[in-house]
Amino acid sequence: MKRVVITGAGTINALGQTVADTLKAMREGVCGIGPLEFRDVERLQIQIGGQVRGFEAEGRYNRQQMSLYDRFTQFTLAAAKEAIEQSGLIFSGELAARSGVVLGTAGGGVSTWDDNYRAVYEEGKNRVHPFVVPKLMNNAAASHVSMEWNLKGPSFTVSTACASSNHAMAQALSLVRSGMAPAMVTGGSESMLCFGGVKAWEGLRVMSRDACRPFSANRNGMVQGEGAGVFVFEELEHARKRGADILCEVVGFAMTSDASDIVMPSKAGAARAMSGALADAGLNREEVGYINAHGTGTAANDKTECAAVADVFGPHADRLMISSTKSMHGHLIGGTGAVELLACIMALRDGVIAPTIGYEEADPECALDVVPNEAREAEINVALSNAFAFGGMNAVIALRKV
Repeated sequence: MKRVVITGAGTINALGQTVADTLKAMREGVCGIGPLEFRDVERLQIQIGGQVRGFEAEGRYNRQQMSLYDRFTQFTLAAAKEAIEQSGLIFSGELAARSGVVLGTAGGGVSTWDDNYRAVYEEGKNRVHPFVVPKLMNNAAASHVSMEWNLKGPSFTVSTACASSNHAMAQALSLVRSGMAPAMVTGGSESMLCFGGVKAWEGLRVMSRDACRPFSANRNGMVQGEGAGVFVFEELEHARKRGADILCEVVGFAMTSDASDIVMPSKAGAARAMSGALADAGLNREEVGYINAHGTGTAANDKTECAAVADVFGPHADRLMISSTKSMHGHLIGGTGAVELLACIMALRDGVIAPTIGYEEADPECALDVVPNEAREAEINVALSNAFAFGGMNAVIALRKV
């Protein structure tokens, strides 16, 4: 089984339009959540989110590309460009033939759905653009990344709600581990911040109207975000031979299903995913220094996740640092695990633990070190990234310092 490392990272999200800007914001505990700005936002009960601001798509893509790229695809291509450029890989010949793309998204082209439903039902139009279907399909971003960078190997999209990115990255890890691909472009993206996207989520009654406060006793719900995180996963020896800058090693993963409830999380399912990732990586629980939590800011998720961490890590749970960066950039749904992986890389590579901001009141049912409000310097060797989705889909990734 081959070892797998990360040699490139790219992102665009509410905290920044590059990895450097995003990590700077995480270190400083910046809140990227604010008032939403789009058509008919005044008709919504929920009017805040982690919206990407100042993204000038027209300056990046030509007219023909704009007719094919939903906002979630635009974000993905921008993040992929940064990641692939950092990796230094040029996909040609055998490398191109065997390398591919696995990306996660939950909603795909939600903005395109929203615009065209409005055109047909509200404005009474009888025709839509001929590229509506290829623009809104969930695999659009993966397809365009493969075409832009000549990636001719395994390419597909994973859609498992809030665990989509982690599931996608787990598949990419498996492909490189097995030797099927020397490198894979992977991660996830989402852009649900439009009238129809937010209106649908309002119906669940899990959204906060003012802030995301994971693990704080006065939390009152999740806040949506948007953006993308993209990485280059590469076989270790392949990376070493070409002198690549290695960000960290991806050492394990596990995927479980609660098989119990469509929306309520299961402690047992989450615990099995974390335990499974440790077992797959050949790690002892005492080696883990940091967990980037799913940490949505809902009572059900936060309490269940903390209980699962306590079960898996036992006495070591009190020595773990666990934080939720959703408090800063919002919940990117299918793209969230990818952006959150950046916090794990920062912890391993830079020795900086991203904080859980908005923390105001201790909750006895979340009595762990949640790194409240301020980043912390700490040397760690192993980090976990948790993702627990509606439908009981759990995916945990283990990373190690190189």
